[in-house]
Amino acid sequence: MPESVQPDAELVDEPFAVTVVESHEKFHGHVWDVRRDRFEYGASEISREYVDHTGAVAILALDTNERAMLIRQYRHPIGLRDWEIPAGLLDIPGEDPLVAARRELAEEADLSASEWSVLADFFTSPGGSTEAIRVYLARGLSATTTFERTEEEAELETRWVSIDDIVDAVLDRRVGNSILGFAALAAQASRSRGWSTLGDTNAAWPHRSRRGAED
Repeated sequence: MPESVQPDAELVDEPFAVTVVESHEKFHGHVWDVRRDRFEYGASEISREYVDHTGAVAILALDTNERAMLIRQYRHPIGLRDWEIPAGLLDIPGEDPLVAARRELAEEADLSASEWSVLADFFTSPGGSTEAIRVYLARGLSATTTFERTEEEAELETRWVSIDDIVDAVLDRRVGNSILGFAALAAQASRSRGWSTLGDTNAAWPHRSRRGAED
């Protein structure tokens, strides 16, 4: 049977170091890579392939009516123009995540914000990717210069939607973007607690994607 944990123990992800016997880059992509690691775990030696990701930031930008700025754009792997929140890769070496978040909010939504907080950190697919995302809550919004957009972003749409309406869409399975769903549910829960769960913009991020942190 799986090892049991005491029910009153704190619910927290546990760092666990293993001995990596071999690690090879099997595919080098424009945005991310694929690696194959062979490592020791218990009495076994295991081989796993995974996406070596830079990590990313996302922004839940709220106006004075607590409506979030959503964007819709085409995503080729799923063949959908899905609803999302502004987000972007941490692919500039040495860039602070907050700086990246400010840039992405301006480039994708033509907005700047005077108030920033950390809403949540999460992994998109821990069984197959190193991607870790930090979601910021941005308030005190104002318009910025409109950016020229190309490729999938050329036909980008925007819409202001209340947190509750987003959550309804998630629960009704009308929208499926993981970052949007995670951010909206976290925001609804945090709001119910008077936003007391929000973190400082310099809050520690110990599980940031290795590739992004090491670049």
